[in-house]
Amino acid sequence: MKKAVIYARYSSDNQTEQSIEGQLRVCNEYARTHDILILKTYIDRAMTGTNDNRPDFRQMIADSAKNDWDYVLVYKFDRFSRNKYETAIHKKTLKDHGVKVVSATEYVPDTPEAIIFEGMLEAMAEYYSVELSQKVKRGMNETRLKGNFTGGSLIYGFKVVDHKVEINEAEAEVVRFIYDQYAQGIYVKDIIAELKRRGIYNKGKPFATNTIYNILKNEKYSGIYRYKDEIFENMYPRIVPPETYNIVRGKIDQNKYGSRSAAVVYLLRNKVKCGYCGSPISAETGTAKNGIVRRYYKCLGRKHHNGCQKTQERKEVLENYVIENLTNEMSKPKTIELITAKLLEAQERRIRENSALTLLIKEKRQTENAINNIMEAIEQGGSSATVMKRMRDLEAKLEEIERQTAIEQSKQTFRLTKDEIQQFYRAGLQKDPLRMINLFVKEILLFNDKMIITYNTPQKMDLGESQGFSFYDRIVKIPFFFQDRNDIGLRDFRLIMAI
Repeated sequence: MKKAVIYARYSSDNQTEQSIEGQLRVCNEYARTHDILILKTYIDRAMTGTNDNRPDFRQMIADSAKNDWDYVLVYKFDRFSRNKYETAIHKKTLKDHGVKVVSATEYVPDTPEAIIFEGMLEAMAEYYSVELSQKVKRGMNETRLKGNFTGGSLIYGFKVVDHKVEINEAEAEVVRFIYDQYAQGIYVKDIIAELKRRGIYNKGKPFATNTIYNILKNEKYSGIYRYKDEIFENMYPRIVPPETYNIVRGKIDQNKYGSRSAAVVYLLRNKVKCGYCGSPISAETGTAKNGIVRRYYKCLGRKHHNGCQKTQERKEVLENYVIENLTNEMSKPKTIELITAKLLEAQERRIRENSALTLLIKEKRQTENAINNIMEAIEQGGSSATVMKRMRDLEAKLEEIERQTAIEQSKQTFRLTKDEIQQFYRAGLQKDPLRMINLFVKEILLFNDKMIITYNTPQKMDLGESQGFSFYDRIVKIPFFFQDRNDIGLRDFRLIMAI
C-alpha cells in the first residue's frame, strides 16, 4: 500500500475554514478509492500560494527527506503553489526524496504528455493568481476613488456608515484633546494620566503609550489617506487641523534625535538654531578645574568644525533671558485681554460639549444593562460564584461611574471669572516656563550679538482644559553684547536695549 500526506491551504480571498474541510474530504476520498494510506495532514490557513513562506508547507518539504511516504496529495495543484518557478524547485526536491505531488481533482496521465499538461495547469494557476490580484487591486482602487472604506480595522475616532467613514464625535473629541495637549509640550505620560483622571478609557482600559503615539502619528486624522504613491482626501473626514497635525509631527520627528535628560531639562531644546550656519544648537556640558559642572548651548556646526563663528552660551543665562522676554510679551495688557476673551469662549464651549460626561453617561448605561442581564440570569436560577463576583464588580464600577458623573456635572455649573482666569494665566507664565516656551516659541535664531525669537504661527491650542485661540507671527529682536566674566572664566551676556 502506498503512503501519502495531505497538504491543504486556503488564502485570505474570501475563503474560510470550510474550504479546508472540503479539501480534506475530497483528498481522503481519493486516498480510499486508490488504496493510499494517509499518514499526516499539513495545513496552512489564510496563506497565499504565490510564495513558499508557509510554515506547514516548509515543514512538509523538510519531512519528505525521511522517506516515510510516496505522495503529497492536494485538492488541486494550485493548493501546492501558484508560482511555477517555486513549484518546479519544490517538486524537484520531493522527487529527489522519492515523493510525487498528486492532485485529487485534476487527472494527469502517466505519459510524457503529462509533463506538458501538468505545466499548463501550474501556469494557469499562476495566471489566475496574477489576474485575481489585479482585479482586487483595481476594485480596491475604485473603492478608494469613490471615498468608500476599503475594510480592515478602523482607527480610533471614526466609524463606518453605509461604506463611508464618518467621525465618531465622542472619540474625536478625545483625539483633539490628545493633539492639543501634545502640541503644548505636555508629555504623553501626563496626557494618559489626565485621560484616566477624567474617566476616559480605550476599550475599557487606560490608553497605552504606543496607542497615543500611533494616534499622534496617523495622518488620517488630518484628512489624508496615503496608499503607495497616491493621496486620497475623500476617505477620512478631518478631525485635526493640518497645522496642528504638522506641529505635532514636527515635535515627534525632533524627538527621534535625542531625549531629555532625566536630571536636567534644557528648556530651549529643539527651539534654538545658529544664526550664522543654521545648524541646531544642542546641549553641552563642561566641568571646571574645581569640579563644578557648567551647562551650555553650543552650535553643532561649530562643534563639527564647519568654520562657524558662534560661541557657546551658558544654559541658565540664555534660558532666563528668553523666559523674561516671553513673559513680558505675554503679559502685555492687549495680549492678556485677547487670551482671556478666548478662554472665556472656550470655557462656555467646553461646558456645552462635555465629552467626558457624554462618555460616562454612555458607560453608565452599558453597565446598568449588564447588571440587569445578570439579574435576569439570577432570577432564572443562575447564581454561581462567578456570576455573583461579576455582579459585585459591575456594582463597584457603576458606583465609580456615578461618582465621576457627579464631578463632571458639577463642572457644568462651575465657571471661572475673568479675573480668576487672568490671575491663573499670570501665575502660569511664572511657574511653568517649559510649557510656555513649547506653546509660544516657534524658533530662536542665536547670534553672538543678538537673538531673534519667532513666535508660533496661528494654531489651535489648549490652556488647561479649554480650546481654541490663535497667535500671529511675531518676530522680536533682542540685541545684546558679551563681556568677559573673569571670576568664572566664562562668557555671559546682558540685555542693553528694551524690546
